[in-house]
Amino acid sequence: MQSQQTSTKQDILQYLLKEGQGTALELAESLDISPQAIRRHLKDLEGEGLIQYQSHQSGMGRPQHIYELTARGRDRFPNRYGDFAVSFLDTLAETVGREQVMTILQKQWERKAMEYRRLVGAGSLQERMTQLVELRRAEGYMAECYPAESIEDGNCDRTASGDRFVFMEHNCAISNVAETFPSVCGNELEMFAAVLPDCHVERTHWIINGEHRCGYSVSRK
Repeated sequence: MQSQQTSTKQDILQYLLKEGQGTALELAESLDISPQAIRRHLKDLEGEGLIQYQSHQSGMGRPQHIYELTARGRDRFPNRYGDFAVSFLDTLAETVGREQVMTILQKQWERKAMEYRRLVGAGSLQERMTQLVELRRAEGYMAECYPAESIEDGNCDRTASGDRFVFMEHNCAISNVAETFPSVCGNELEMFAAVLPDCHVERTHWIINGEHRCGYSVSRK
């Protein structure tokens, strides 16, 4: 019973990480659990400091609680390589200079792009996007993609067709590095463009800017 409750709470946290926010009724519907049970879990999570809510008045009824993760709640997910990475880069910057560190990071992303390009293969854009999602998930990013015309499938619906996709990452595995060295976000955008050389890749959402996800628009040239 305890394990089931823990699993449900984790599902709630993952939903809020992915969607940014949600009401008790939305959570109940998404997780197929009674609203009463969801509210009990929400109360527990709030008591643990993992979520918070804002009241929204709509009409003449009772105010509606809209829940979202706290910083502590986000820390429950694998969102960093560790403080050592930032400390190491800071030390390196003091030794060789910040510009040299950014050059090193650029070379690292170029190397990563070559690896990704080899692993995603030369299939259709849909197949490559699906493979890219799996690679990023394995590295701690809560990634998903879907055809631009439809937002129903988090794994790039294999039955869908089209040359435009939306690629989302709801969790940044290097968020603390990005906060100290924001150039890595530009490197990441360049990396995706290099992995998909036949496509235009544009950033649509950015966690560093306070949004709850990083997003990219991918369209064939």
